[in-house]
Amino acid sequence: MTHYPLTDAQRRTFAEDGWLHLPGFLSEAELKPLEDLYWRFLRREIPVPGRDYCDMTGDYNRPIEDYAILNVMLPRRYHAAMQGNIYEQRAASVTRQLCGEGMELDYDQFVAKPPHKNDAIFHWHQDLGYWPRTPDPRTASFWLALDLTDLDNGCLQFVDGSHREEKLRGHVPLLGDRTENHTMVARVDEKTDRIRPARLLRGDATVHHERTLHGSGGNTSDRWRRGYVIAYRSADTVQRERAMGFTHSHNDPAEVLAKIAEAAKGQ
Repeated sequence: MTHYPLTDAQRRTFAEDGWLHLPGFLSEAELKPLEDLYWRFLRREIPVPGRDYCDMTGDYNRPIEDYAILNVMLPRRYHAAMQGNIYEQRAASVTRQLCGEGMELDYDQFVAKPPHKNDAIFHWHQDLGYWPRTPDPRTASFWLALDLTDLDNGCLQFVDGSHREEKLRGHVPLLGDRTENHTMVARVDEKTDRIRPARLLRGDATVHHERTLHGSGGNTSDRWRRGYVIAYRSADTVQRERAMGFTHSHNDPAEVLAKIAEAAKGQ
């Protein structure tokens, strides 16, 4: 069954908080084939060119054995057999319930923190800080847990209601230049912002809006923290992105990324 029914209360939570916890999103039987592919990507058995296999915490020249956050962009591009899998189908079902019709899968991503990587910090950001601004803001970005995730291994944390702020928070490149590292960092006040962790069981997922602030801490535990991301946006938005030359690949031209980062200021 591909449908994952939402209640009215869940839809209200997404609208008010900007994110939603989806318990038991995939069963163990559904998760296992995806996990096998996930490991094949991390072990580089499935080739991923250029910067689409990278570390999200340091410069692009860091040796792979030192990676703190293993990041694989666009796995469905590099292994077409992944397309249309049960996760994509179930996420599409939730997207229709939250956002209506006319939505399209924009990109996918694997983000993995190995055990005992204290520096595996994914800095506070809003996804729209990375993306072009388009007229249709509808977004459903999913994060599927392949492991038990909690604060000790760097679970996602969200700032409730931040998607309803008039403007994006200020974002700056982690290393001062997105050609050196793709990561952006947003301003968060841990005293006044309503921060809530997403503690997930294996097979749970979250879904959030493009303007919802989120980030995660390092992995101080003995276990992995592996996430599988899928983002749905309106078909019109995806078409506009591609016309700009923006594909969510870390191999996108530097001038395209620079133009988007500049446009994000004051959004």
